[in-house]
Amino acid sequence: MALMITDECINCDVCEPECPNQAISMGEEYYVIDHRRCTECVGHFDEPQCVQVCPVACIPINPEHVESRETLWQKYQRLQKLAAG
Repeated sequence: MALMITDECINCDVCEPECPNQAISMGEEYYVIDHRRCTECVGHFDEPQCVQVCPVACIPINPEHVESRETLWQKYQRLQKLAAG
């Protein structure tokens, strides 16, 4: 289950640096999450860090990208291999 940022985002800039997978970036109007890189922090933390720091609670699960914890773990492992080169 990748996360998404809704249009309630106030562009406060606190979520982007918290993402260990660099899945968050500025979109046309507000921050967006790349579902291909979002592991909901599986492999890094117990809870999604962006959700923890968001002051307006605008980061729900993306219903278009529902993934099991095992799938998120596999994505984390794949991203780690890519980062290692």
